[in-house]
Amino acid sequence: MSTVQNFYHAERLTQYPLIHQGKVRDSFAIDDEHMLIVASDRLSAFDVVLPDPIPGKGEILTQISNFWFKRTSGIIANHLSGIDVRDVIDDSELAEILRHRCVIVKRLKPLPLEAIVRGYLIGSGWKDYLASGTICDIALPQGLRQAERLPEVIFTPSNKAMAGQHDVNIDFEETTRLIGHPLAKQVRETSVQIYRHAVEYAAKHGIIIADTKFEFGLDEDGQLRLMDEVLTPDSSRFWPAESYRPGASPPSYDKQFVRDYLETLDWDKKPPGPTLPANIIEATAAKYREAFERLTGQVL
Repeated sequence: MSTVQNFYHAERLTQYPLIHQGKVRDSFAIDDEHMLIVASDRLSAFDVVLPDPIPGKGEILTQISNFWFKRTSGIIANHLSGIDVRDVIDDSELAEILRHRCVIVKRLKPLPLEAIVRGYLIGSGWKDYLASGTICDIALPQGLRQAERLPEVIFTPSNKAMAGQHDVNIDFEETTRLIGHPLAKQVRETSVQIYRHAVEYAAKHGIIIADTKFEFGLDEDGQLRLMDEVLTPDSSRFWPAESYRPGASPPSYDKQFVRDYLETLDWDKKPPGPTLPANIIEATAAKYREAFERLTGQVL
């Protein structure tokens, strides 16, 4: 394993070889057609993995993603295989530890982009709007306020950067050059459809989904499938509806809470990341739990 910490007894997961270690998720080869993906408790901010885990985060991310994969399966197929981890890991104690934070998925050919969908004017989109009146060259009306709902949902993809580098926003024309027009159109339409479905559902549970990002891959038949994670606090901005007010950055359930704390430090946003105080760790874990419980109606 690399020097990045795992926080889930990865040293015991020797049955299968490591394929890839991301900022949060680790992928292991099961066979030629399947992978084991484990969500750790690692937290990244500004593309730097922080030294302190957020307890239970990996389990929450996995369970939220599984919830959305099930809800959106009528819109698009996904990478889930339906195989239980307890049927493939020989170490029964380890399988039980991993059961709620991992999935066994079908191997796909990932598309080289992140499909970002925005419904509100926030984050980098707000910065772009202040500078140019546009987001990714999409013109917007004048006079919009920070965190205001956009007149229309917009699709603003980015290309997948090399490790250690930032993704770069691209327009639809560049997306077409990357993957071809029919597939680019399908990704755009599917992403917007999933987002609108999720926004409508979340609104009934007191959550505003300001924006999100999806990842897609192609199966052995060349069919588009949804993959990675879906509509989690790591891939989306979740705002409690009761405290939402346009004109300022709303409180959130996502890791913006940690970013806001890090912005108060004298840190150059380069590795190594700073240690988080116990109160920040506890508050962040509580935000992830609340997002899960509000969305699913379940208690961890």
